[in-house]
Amino acid sequence: MAAALEGQLAVVTGGARGIGLGIAKRLAKDGARVVIWDIRPELFDAAAAGFAPLATMTVDVADPVSVGTAGEEVIASHGAPSIVVNNAGINGPVQPVADYDYETWRRVVQINLDSVFLVSRAFVPAMVEKGYGRIVNVASIAGKEGVPGIAAYASAKAGAIGFTKSLAKELVTTGVTVNAVAPVMVETELLDQMTPEHIAASKAKIPMQRLLSIEELANVVHFAASPASSFTTGFVFDASGGRATY
Repeated sequence: MAAALEGQLAVVTGGARGIGLGIAKRLAKDGARVVIWDIRPELFDAAAAGFAPLATMTVDVADPVSVGTAGEEVIASHGAPSIVVNNAGINGPVQPVADYDYETWRRVVQINLDSVFLVSRAFVPAMVEKGYGRIVNVASIAGKEGVPGIAAYASAKAGAIGFTKSLAKELVTTGVTVNAVAPVMVETELLDQMTPEHIAASKAKIPMQRLLSIEELANVVHFAASPASSFTTGFVFDASGGRATY
């Protein structure tokens, strides 16, 4: 029996490490040909990852020229992708709004929200022409609830959710679905950017009393990116350990 994603082209942003790497690995395991976009693709270790991507590309997802050029290159070399996962993101500092630096705010919003628009825009026309596609945006429970100390991140992720719903409605009859995933805090190296108090407060909100694993989140993304998810669009799949129940 052929793998569900056999031969499908998938672009994963921020795919060299962390959550993006876990997602890329899961898609590759099911037969996808994965193109990794990352600001530092040299951090990808094929031996450690256990799979060889179709390509790794240096892309600044917050830069319109970088995204546009890379998108054209992917389409010219490999055709329209069947799967686009907008995963690249940064947490930013944990600080109250009154102390938050504007340039830092802009950078967090650019990487977490502007990138979702830029990358989606780069591939939507080709995916619509193809008549099939799955766009999956990695948002956050912070975008649904708001979290003190990370207003820039929460605002950007809320924007990604709104963008997901808007684009989904634009493409609803084209064969291209657009969904988001809203995880709670995930066990990654990004924890190093956060205060112990912030991590403890986030963990305390999760009824399962533990953080989300990369593999668990990758499984949710895999479903949203698969042919099986054919009648769901504009939706936010939660991965919250019981924190979000509707």
